Amino acid sequence: MRTNVRTPFILFFFLLFSFACTHNEIKIDKNSLKIPEIALSRYEIIKERGKLIAVTDYNSINYFVYRGEPMGYQYELLQSLADYLGVGLEIIVNHDLDKSFQMLDSGNIDIIAMDLAVTRRRAELVDFTKPLQKTRQVLVQRKPEGWRNMRTVNQMEKHLIREPLELAGKTVFIQKNTTFQRRLENLSEEIGDSIHIVQDPQRDVEELIRAVNTGEIDYTVCDEHIGLINEKYYPDIDVQTPVSFSQNIAWAIKKGNEPFVDTINIWLDAFKKKPLATYVYNKYFHNPRQVFMARSDFHSVQGGKISDYDDIIRRESAKLGWDWRLLASLIYQESRFHPEVESWVGAYGLMQLMPQTARSYGVDTNSTPAEHIAAGVNFLKWLDRQFKPIISDSAERTKFVLASYNVGIGHVYDAQRLAEKNDKNPIEWDSSVDFYLLNKSKPAYYQDDVVKYGYCRGEEPYAFVYEILERYEHYKNVIKN
Repeated sequence: MRTNVRTPFILFFFLLFSFACTHNEIKIDKNSLKIPEIALSRYEIIKERGKLIAVTDYNSINYFVYRGEPMGYQYELLQSLADYLGVGLEIIVNHDLDKSFQMLDSGNIDIIAMDLAVTRRRAELVDFTKPLQKTRQVLVQRKPEGWRNMRTVNQMEKHLIREPLELAGKTVFIQKNTTFQRRLENLSEEIGDSIHIVQDPQRDVEELIRAVNTGEIDYTVCDEHIGLINEKYYPDIDVQTPVSFSQNIAWAIKKGNEPFVDTINIWLDAFKKKPLATYVYNKYFHNPRQVFMARSDFHSVQGGKISDYDDIIRRESAKLGWDWRLLASLIYQESRFHPEVESWVGAYGLMQLMPQTARSYGVDTNSTPAEHIAAGVNFLKWLDRQFKPIISDSAERTKFVLASYNVGIGHVYDAQRLAEKNDKNPIEWDSSVDFYLLNKSKPAYYQDDVVKYGYCRGEEPYAFVYEILERYEHYKNVIKN
């Protein structure tokens, strides 16, 4: 769970008491915001819940995992917004736009963070944030065979559609429930001839682009910025023919949440002024390394692997009774999958076992990665056995095991005793044992009579648990079990 002191309490109190204030050097006009009760409740729900829930699409630009790390343009923007709000972030992957709008309307999510074109029809259903960027719709088609050997550009151009009139009688596949359908219908009307539109219920935009590249289909339509990125991955496609004017791309919020929209817009205005905004944009849209990453076995979209050790992790996690992706998240947290890494306190290997623990499980610096993973799993099994008699719920028990793996089981026992002494549930992690472990660096806690193992830097194991579980959720979103 991420925390950030830069919470928008200034804006919150401004909404309650109507006085002028600033946040991130942006002045707010006190007459510009109104507070419908339902909007305030949405803001309170997010704060009370402790996380922002967003729907986005899983592709090689917006959201993916590369070498164990969650990445993506929409993901990084959403994480920045969540940090600004002082809450965690939960990502839901969904390519069905109708379902996404239904989830938004029902209140199951807070925001749709996709490449949504702002249209009048959609604006009647949702509130849009300020635009994130502008784009236009382009035709995706395949270059003629042997185009690299053609002597002139004009020779290749003869084989490509460059005028909308040339789409007459053609079949164009598009992602279902997108604005591409309406645009092609209007284009068909404008050219006075039929364009055969096939809405694909299964494949998203990038999958349809790949289908054009392989020759499975001849045409699809996408937003230009998506097309330009994919043109780098697939040199045999062409995305130079526009089929629409420029359109704003924005995030969608449920109708009636004006203060929440205004809060996002304040963050967005400030974010766009920072060098970070340019860095993040260039990272995903103008970075030559993106092509290399997208073709890697360790890119979740193309290769689907988390690390070189996936097969070993799968095998060993079965002995523990864990989802292998959870164990992978722990190993990423410990070593980033680098077997040679050694910490400042002497822990080493993929599982970052301390020397004494490593020796007790029969491994040392000369042991193989497979042996280190097996040793780490045996240690996790031992920890799990210590808590199993008192914590029957395996998901809850895992949090105690993870914390103990990081800081030692004695400090977790201390936190349990502190929780019990203060009338909290000693076998419940969230807002109970985690609080006392987090604060075990303070004299008021580590000097308490029930504490047997003294001082510890509680921030580290506290973050360790939540970051592993958060990353695990990302792995579950995009990596097959």
